[in-house]
Amino acid sequence: MMQAKGRLIGLGVGPGDPELITVKALRLLRESPVVAYFVAKGKKGNAFGIIEAHLQDAQNLLPLVYPVTTEVLPAPLSYEQVISDFYDDAAVDVAAHLDAGRDVAVICEGDPFFYGSYMYLHDRLASRYEAEVVPGVCSMLGGASVLGAPLVYRNQSLSVLSGVLPHEELKRRLADADAAVIMKLGRNFPKVRDVLAELGLAERALYVERATMANQKIVPLDEVEPMSSPYFSLIIVPGERWQG
Repeated sequence: MMQAKGRLIGLGVGPGDPELITVKALRLLRESPVVAYFVAKGKKGNAFGIIEAHLQDAQNLLPLVYPVTTEVLPAPLSYEQVISDFYDDAAVDVAAHLDAGRDVAVICEGDPFFYGSYMYLHDRLASRYEAEVVPGVCSMLGGASVLGAPLVYRNQSLSVLSGVLPHEELKRRLADADAAVIMKLGRNFPKVRDVLAELGLAERALYVERATMANQKIVPLDEVEPMSSPYFSLIIVPGERWQG
């Protein structure tokens, strides 16, 4: 008799506050014989920290350790190729458990399909295995909540932008936006702050680091130390308030 394959489960576990995991994600997490998680070398990882208290002794842990994060690589290596190869290898590791009939829950900070690392496994495996994705509270919504900033009123549109965009491209997109969330700050922070100032949006912009986490930090935009802005930071430019 042929072995039934396991299910691939992408679990969004929220932006950092352990209480912001959904009931469904918590149930599937506890039911999964294998729990996989992305992590940097030598770290435990934010996503793992969120769910660690809910794990059972019988569960197998499958850390997927990034070979690089943001460091500059020597030629001829390229970050994109190294990371693509890593996701290929991670997919093989996860598939081995699926082929053996074991469900694998891949935990993902925030939402799996919103800048989530899980999506790269999904793209490689979902055509061959049953896959279920459980949405999670994403970081921009966690940020809006802790900042007390309604994002969009009535018919306004929201733009979600990467701070990695070139200066002029970022400026063009922000100029057209009713409201915006700018993610992936880090070393891009000085450029983003300059663009906001040029557009006259700096007064409206709100900045938060590690929203909903225990070490959350809300800082006025003009007081942020440019070189200390972490990866888990974002800027929200709320829509103009509407008096309904």
